[in-house]
Amino acid sequence: MTDNMTETPKTDGPVSAAPKASLVFVILVVFIDMVGFGIIMPVFPDLLVEITGKNVAGASLDAGWLAFTYAAMQFIFSPVMGNLSDQFGRRPILLCTLLGYAVSYILMGLAPTLLWIFIGRLITGVMGASFSVANAYIADISPPEKRAANFGLIGVAFGFGFIIGPAVGGFLGEYGTRIPFFFAGSLALLNLVFGYFMLQESLSPEKRRPFEIMRANAFTAMKGLGEQNRVVLWYAATIAVWMLGHMVYPIMFAFFAVEALDWSPRMIGFALAMVGAGAALVQGGLIRWIVPKVGERNAVIIGVLGMVAGTLFYPFVSDAPWLVFVALIPGALQGLVQPSINGLMSQAVSDSTQGELQGAISSLSSISTMIAPLLYPAIFFAFAAREGLPYFPAAVFVVAGVIALVALGIFLRGYALHCSSEDASAPPKDMEPVRREV
Repeated sequence: MTDNMTETPKTDGPVSAAPKASLVFVILVVFIDMVGFGIIMPVFPDLLVEITGKNVAGASLDAGWLAFTYAAMQFIFSPVMGNLSDQFGRRPILLCTLLGYAVSYILMGLAPTLLWIFIGRLITGVMGASFSVANAYIADISPPEKRAANFGLIGVAFGFGFIIGPAVGGFLGEYGTRIPFFFAGSLALLNLVFGYFMLQESLSPEKRRPFEIMRANAFTAMKGLGEQNRVVLWYAATIAVWMLGHMVYPIMFAFFAVEALDWSPRMIGFALAMVGAGAALVQGGLIRWIVPKVGERNAVIIGVLGMVAGTLFYPFVSDAPWLVFVALIPGALQGLVQPSINGLMSQAVSDSTQGELQGAISSLSSISTMIAPLLYPAIFFAFAAREGLPYFPAAVFVVAGVIALVALGIFLRGYALHCSSEDASAPPKDMEPVRREV
């Protein structure tokens, strides 16, 4: 490994202190995963109907189990990835995941049966655990007061991935349901080549710690982190419940659009691209203005209420499909939630455990993303199959809005505890970051 690949960016300066190419690459890792995830969403209902011979409501149940498989792998491997990156550095883990992405998407593109799709999603789930490493990289190179905004860079990657992925997937899907998978695999290989030559390590040797298998799970990790600052547990619970509500969109939007609106892959791709554009706008720009103005607490409140407001439109879109695009406007504000909570959490633990923290967060979030693929398709099937219950496919969005409000309640309780707890050396002010206590 050459010197220019191992030079460690300073961790006490702004993000710009890191080599630009390395930072771009880390954002691209997340971007590639979201492009790959988004690119298959417009064609996934048609592909599953094609492979299984089921109707849309029936295929949604298979999609739920596929999403469960993906989430289960993230639950298991997110803390493993985070802990491995605390010992070996972020660079080798990020590079390996890109190779895994390429293999998984090509495998799914060739799939003759549903089993192949399951194997591909299993591999993608393992590789998707690299989100924890990408977040740890951002924490490495960001000063505490900038972390909430800089975690928003991950959200920008999500957003642009959702702009490009569904749009390209909807376009390519018109020529074949397999083509988007091969495109995603090729993109991952190109990023692997770029990263091999350009990515620099962010974690200096003196800040590394040995890998401990007993700490490489969410519950043990959160226990140890909670001993540093117990409010972390409240914030982690908030993210877990929040993700349960948020997951209604990637899991159910395409199936809802086909069932309730009879949209084509191209139209679904366009709508999802608009979702991505909103996320990129909020997390790439608005969050850098709104957090310093109102603080993390109020940013979270605004984001949750924005999502809830967006879900209220879906019961009426069957008669007025244009309301889907109206719902995207307040719904985009949900992009404020996770970066703001991540910023509070990362400031509450030591530098040497940032990878462990992000791995634990990702793993706990994966519990929710394992529940969501079983919960929402079951609700959708019950209200869309016309076999007893009233026909109301938008029920999934109503349930998601209620869950988001529960997450807000947990967050507010945790924040109040943070302000009054002896765990915090200084209560977080609306316009000031929380001080780290080691």
